[in-house]
Amino acid sequence: MSSTIRQALFLDRDGVINVDRGFVYRREDFEWLPGIFDLVRSARRRGLAVVVVTNQSGIGRGYYSEEDFFDLTGFMQQRFEAEDAPVTAVYHCPFHPEAEAARYRHPDHPWRKPHPGMLLQARADLGLDMASSVIFGDRSSDLEAGAAAGVGHLGLIGSVDIDRPLLPPYQRFVTPGDAVPWLESLAVPHGVASRLDEEASKEAPARRVIRNR
Repeated sequence: MSSTIRQALFLDRDGVINVDRGFVYRREDFEWLPGIFDLVRSARRRGLAVVVVTNQSGIGRGYYSEEDFFDLTGFMQQRFEAEDAPVTAVYHCPFHPEAEAARYRHPDHPWRKPHPGMLLQARADLGLDMASSVIFGDRSSDLEAGAAAGVGHLGLIGSVDIDRPLLPPYQRFVTPGDAVPWLESLAVPHGVASRLDEEASKEAPARRVIRNR
């Protein structure tokens, strides 16, 4: 675990990083959403860790393999690095109550959003300050997971209406690029900014994929 407490930008994948076509696992079907590189570059300039947290029930359902997911994730991370917007870590949850394979079958896995398990694991692994961190998702389950993990700033990407009256206040944006000014307006906690900047400048481009627990 990192000894430096830092903020994070949490991102869902499908519908936030790429167009959600339903169970995307091939490179040719991976279409980047407008402004995602700008959003991640902005986060990295400010010293934030960038963490992808994605439900991948298509693995459990047998639509594609976990190796397919890792191959696509490597492709995604390489492109982020090429855009000077490296991703710090990727967490995924392949579990589903109706999974085809028994090893992926779980009635209510704590890593599957809206549960906060992936985010809490990232907090433990990376030493994150959740209250000053940000999450962007395209569904209520993403924002619920963020709220349950104590993430202080919630952002919804896209045009899907959600009806969750118990959710904390959240901001809404059409594309990831639209969210850049809001992200940049969020204050870094007093006394943390210089340490975050120093750590970010030393951090090598990461291709770390955190395998499911």
